Amino acid sequence: MPNNPSRRSTEAAKAAARLSAPRGGGGRGRFPRKNRQIPWLTIGAAVVIIALIGALTYYLVPKFREKAELDQYTPSAQNNDPSDEIEGVVKKEYPAGLHVGPQQRVAYDQAPPFGGPHDQSWATCTGVIYDEPIRAENAVHSLEHGAVWITYNPDMVSAEGIDTLRARVEGKPYTMMSPYPEQDAAVSLQSWGHQLKLEDPDDKRVGRFIAALRLNPYTYPEVGADCSTIVFDTENPPPFDPTPPGPDAVPMDGEGRQIQSEAGGMPGRLPDGPDVPALAEPTVEAQQ
Repeated sequence: MPNNPSRRSTEAAKAAARLSAPRGGGGRGRFPRKNRQIPWLTIGAAVVIIALIGALTYYLVPKFREKAELDQYTPSAQNNDPSDEIEGVVKKEYPAGLHVGPQQRVAYDQAPPFGGPHDQSWATCTGVIYDEPIRAENAVHSLEHGAVWITYNPDMVSAEGIDTLRARVEGKPYTMMSPYPEQDAAVSLQSWGHQLKLEDPDDKRVGRFIAALRLNPYTYPEVGADCSTIVFDTENPPPFDPTPPGPDAVPMDGEGRQIQSEAGGMPGRLPDGPDVPALAEPTVEAQQ
């Protein structure tokens, strides 16, 4: 029989089809498939990066927001005392530079006090956390140097609340913190001539008060005075006296004591200098 090319082509096609068709026995006869590997290392690296971005966002965004908010309470020539915008701040004028001896008491008109006569030695206020109450006469002198003094009633503030306040103070220049027994508020913040009493250590006004008044050259008398001292023993500071001042206590007017200043100028007046804004002369009331 003569060869039929058409027939031979048909048979070849059928043979190829049989070879490519699935068969039993583990799929013999199939064309091999390419091995596909999942890129676990790439996926793991991506997950880690996403987690880091999320953690940084969670941690940093609130910090940036707080900083942006506190910038509004930064003192300037246009806004000398931003604490005027903080609800609850009490302000009083006190004569500065009136010193008493280390054994004398002052009949303070506020508790805790935030101005008036004070010991000639100031309490170290370089971000120190005092675990025990300290003598008010030393603490008030620190306020005269531009410090913020945070006090708390140990019977009204939890350990967690104390840690919250500690984070605001520890290691921060011109701040200090101590308990104040029988204080009528859970938390009280003092700067020279200013006070803010609060019930919650997490209150946003804590940060606002510090931003507005710590080293605010418009509100404290002795600009340029130091906050560190070798005279005041931070490990064993003069103790707080809880008893009422006796009849021999120094009154708030200082009993005619001569005004002194560690900053080299009249208290209530800023020293001259290109970086220090000028203030008006002290009022008569402020020097009485």
